[in-house]
Amino acid sequence: MPLVTRVTDLIGRTPLFELATTATGTRLLLKLEQFNPTGAAKIRMAREMVLDAERRGLLASGGHIIESTSGNTGLGLAVVAAERGYRFSAVVDHHACKDKLRAMRAMGAELVFVADEGDDNLATSAREDYAEAMAAGQSDAFFTEQHNNDANAVGYYAVAEELLEDVDRVDILLSAVGTGGSLFGTATRLRQLGHTPRVIGVEPVGSIAFGGPGGPYWQSGTGTPPGATIGTAVDYSLLDEGVKVSDVAAFATARAVAAELGLMIGGSAGGSVHAALTRLEEFPPGSTVVTIVCDGGEKYLDTVFDDEWMNSRGLLDAAAEAEVSEMLEHYAPAARRRQRTPTAPTREMEVAR
Repeated sequence: MPLVTRVTDLIGRTPLFELATTATGTRLLLKLEQFNPTGAAKIRMAREMVLDAERRGLLASGGHIIESTSGNTGLGLAVVAAERGYRFSAVVDHHACKDKLRAMRAMGAELVFVADEGDDNLATSAREDYAEAMAAGQSDAFFTEQHNNDANAVGYYAVAEELLEDVDRVDILLSAVGTGGSLFGTATRLRQLGHTPRVIGVEPVGSIAFGGPGGPYWQSGTGTPPGATIGTAVDYSLLDEGVKVSDVAAFATARAVAAELGLMIGGSAGGSVHAALTRLEEFPPGSTVVTIVCDGGEKYLDTVFDDEWMNSRGLLDAAAEAEVSEMLEHYAPAARRRQRTPTAPTREMEVAR
């Protein structure tokens, strides 16, 4: 990469990781978006939403950006606001991971809480209502409203372009759906470029985007909780199938991937990977399956990767983690299996003994 002068110049060109391969040649590839600045995919759409607002005259020089966020969008907006000279207020709740909140504050964001200390319930609807009212009361403010902002999806067009630079085709695009921007923006651009993958959305059990009863869930930054409005960024016209994954399965997958491979992925990515692994044999032979890993697991050391936190919420399940570990071993690409096979002792080893 050439020398750059802005953090946002580092966005993109994230790597593809081959997680699993079947005997019939179907492979599961992970688009590792934690290699972006802020360690998440959402900085892509944060930048596009601000640039789009500038182009449309909705955000004046020195203006005030306001957004409701569970963390990753706020981190991206904090970077863009710092670069471009805006104030940024993140409307948050205590469901968000503490390290995301600390990082936003470190980058100059104002944190506005809609819940009392100690209340760690997800408060998406309350956050969005407060952010909208907050922006309406200030003449220089712009509510980016990520759930209903067309620039959200456009921010992910580059993901499709990067994928097609690395692989010939994408047969199945399977990823978590929060605002919907990453999955449907990538799918839209793939179609524009002449590719029509099967699009499978993944949400937590308890989320209402794909129907079914609503309820609480702990996966962060994904899904639509009861009482929240499903935004326009969720493009049902592109969706072939919606599936649900429990918190236990999602977190067990993230933990098993970390333990087996040394790769840290977030809880929502764990849900997507679980959905892909458990049905990998169902896809046509030779398929290329891509999952967008929206962030890394390092932000969840005090939640998903903390046994005490997991156990206190009834989420720790050693059997579920073992099941995922078995799938990872069963579907391990040949190169990784060779690397893990013990080699015969060398003469130097024998002498050392």
